[in-house]
Amino acid sequence: MQPVVGVLALQGAFAAHARVLRELGAEAREVRVPADLDGLDGLIIPGGESTTMTLGIEREGLAEPLRALAGAGTPIFGTCAGLIVLDRNHLGIMDTVAERNAFGRQVHSFEEDLTIAGVDGPPVRAIFIRAPWVAEHGEEVEVLAAVDGHPIAVQQGNFLAISFHPELSGERRLHERFLALVARAAAERAS
Repeated sequence: MQPVVGVLALQGAFAAHARVLRELGAEAREVRVPADLDGLDGLIIPGGESTTMTLGIEREGLAEPLRALAGAGTPIFGTCAGLIVLDRNHLGIMDTVAERNAFGRQVHSFEEDLTIAGVDGPPVRAIFIRAPWVAEHGEEVEVLAAVDGHPIAVQQGNFLAISFHPELSGERRLHERFLALVARAAAERAS
């Protein structure tokens, strides 16, 4: 069965994520209001501007429904600003604290080849744009990759968060990893 994966579409690179999901065989649904969360098998919170995204979440009354979705075990994948939105200081879904613009301003954006735990094959080409990193994390958070000692890819149960933009580099393996989480959660619900 084709999974239905929402992409928070208040601001940011939501269209690029939706395209990757469709290419991988998932149904992508843009999420703008709480009703759009109904029936989702997973959710992506894309990169963008975290303050604008947070204000949009509050304006649309999405904060509590997003927390409830996470509390029900629905897998969530946050990229760049999504990593920030998932942390303790925002939605509180992951036991992390993100540092915004950790690598510097827009002019300090960069690309790097990364080895990420659980991602087979050649290094992942990562595009960092005013990227955050994980400044603090709890014991249940697994660090999958780091740059200069700073965690930039983490997982906590069904929640995956990264500092970079795989949807912009043509890198599909992190979306595939997320869709595997979605499939596993669906199988657990069915059993």
